[in-house]
Amino acid sequence: MRDPRDEQYAKLLVETCVDVQPGWQVLVSSGVLGRPLYEEVCRAVAARGAYVLSRVHFGGFGAPNPWIKTASDELLSTPPPLEEHTLLNVDALIAVVAPENTRESVDIEARRMQLLQKGSRRIQERLISGEVPWVGCQYPTPALAQDAGMTLEQFAEFLYGSVLLDWDAERERMKKIKELFDAASEVRIVGRETDLRVGLEGREGKIDAAGANIPGGEVFYSPVEDSAEGVIEFSEFPAVYAGREITNIRFRFEGGRVVDASASQNEDFLLETLDTDEGARRLGELGIGCNPGITRYMKNTLFDEKINGTVHLAVGLGFPEVGGSNVSAIHWDIVKDVRQDGRIELDGEVVQENGEWVHELAARS
Repeated sequence: MRDPRDEQYAKLLVETCVDVQPGWQVLVSSGVLGRPLYEEVCRAVAARGAYVLSRVHFGGFGAPNPWIKTASDELLSTPPPLEEHTLLNVDALIAVVAPENTRESVDIEARRMQLLQKGSRRIQERLISGEVPWVGCQYPTPALAQDAGMTLEQFAEFLYGSVLLDWDAERERMKKIKELFDAASEVRIVGRETDLRVGLEGREGKIDAAGANIPGGEVFYSPVEDSAEGVIEFSEFPAVYAGREITNIRFRFEGGRVVDASASQNEDFLLETLDTDEGARRLGELGIGCNPGITRYMKNTLFDEKINGTVHLAVGLGFPEVGGSNVSAIHWDIVKDVRQDGRIELDGEVVQENGEWVHELAARS
């Protein structure tokens, strides 16, 4: 039986997030367990008079793991010409993440993943530059539910509750937050083992309200590349990247660059990732979580970075559309919870304390 929520979900992706136009060639990627949403997306694309280029797979995005583990360094460093041509020329992309196992990449060497990421830089840059409309989303699967500590039914209810919102109303609410940060030259994040300053001079943020990520619900920036100074410890939540779980990440920044990094678990992987290239030790993003439907940690960055009362930093590739110029093969979002004993200051004024907006912004929200 078709779930009417999947039809709503698909229309949100096709009509709002991507705004598919007649005649477009739209690449639609999905794991096999995402079939119900995939089929609704295909119907919605057809209703817009556009084509679907189908990519259905068993694992994560892109090349299958058995190929990644076996291929030569030369192959890993060079994308398949036909696939690269497709991704550099499609009119839009919609990716439905529906994993059978969220840790299936854990046995792939970090070095091999880095070669793959470096080889796909032109594709990544096209996506992150805003040159082509795209959206990534998730569909309820047992693996995602298990990571979140939920039953499949509970996870589905949580997912739809954070996705099927009144995004016009959410956009208006987040405009007030964006205006406040746009007017600031410096952001200071203070919390447990954390005192970090990041520059926003000359940078304008962007509101994610049903944009490239679903669920949306953040205001994000690319900070001034040489501005980060101080220490931040991500001790509240484990970070998950490339199938690895990294706990108690701690960064010390000088002149915008991570000069010291540590973790209590998978530290070697953390350091290897930071050494991917020159840009991997600089910030590509500062984001402020704003989604009212996401209130708890899910061990799922797509959700966790949107939690009200959190901020997230991404090391690596910046967003040219908001003034970012940092170049890297990686873009890794890591979430900091400031809902307990934390605050955010803008040019010395406290605007959020223990996860709650204060003063004038609180009144306007």
